[in-house]
Amino acid sequence: MSTPPTPPSPPAPGVPRQESLIEYPSLFPIKVMGLKVEGLVHAISVIAHAFDPGFDASTIELRESKGGKYLGVTITITATSREQLDELYRTLSTHPMVKVVL
Repeated sequence: MSTPPTPPSPPAPGVPRQESLIEYPSLFPIKVMGLKVEGLVHAISVIAHAFDPGFDASTIELRESKGGKYLGVTITITATSREQLDELYRTLSTHPMVKVVL
């Protein structure tokens, strides 16, 4: 019989909790995968631009799956906060054309 893992303990009172290991602002790549369909790259670009007005669509990298059914899209945004990244991941993940966000 195995013992369940012990959850991490909360920080001691008066000790600040570290919110992120990322220094902001910084360039942050995000990989998005979906079926290779018309409009996928455009939809991802629109979402990226909504979270990073300076997003440069010319930096998008595309990679087809071996069978050609799926498309991997790598976007690089300027991350300004953990909240921005969390909401961007949430928005991408819930888009109907998107299967996976890494």
